[in-house]
Amino acid sequence: MSRFGDLVDISAPVLLDFFVDWSDSCVQMNPVLRDVAAAIGDRGKVIKINADKNSKLVNALKVNGLPTLIIYKNGEVVWRKSGIQDANTLIALMHQYG
Repeated sequence: MSRFGDLVDISAPVLLDFFVDWSDSCVQMNPVLRDVAAAIGDRGKVIKINADKNSKLVNALKVNGLPTLIIYKNGEVVWRKSGIQDANTLIALMHQYG
């Protein structure tokens, strides 16, 4: 869990995408997240976390639906939502918290 803390305890916003490979909704988010990463550049991070391979973290964060997107800033959750999101909304959120 300390490694996770190192990922999210930074001053730039960090967008986490909890996904599984076998979910159509999660697969649909891939191009959206690429667009978000390209738009924010070095002003934030986009990190994909495979829920099947990280069950302890999924349980600790109470991730129930997939995809689940969480934005951290300075180690704190500032936004969280499950389900498909559009790139423009996520980009705006990343800039808002940036």
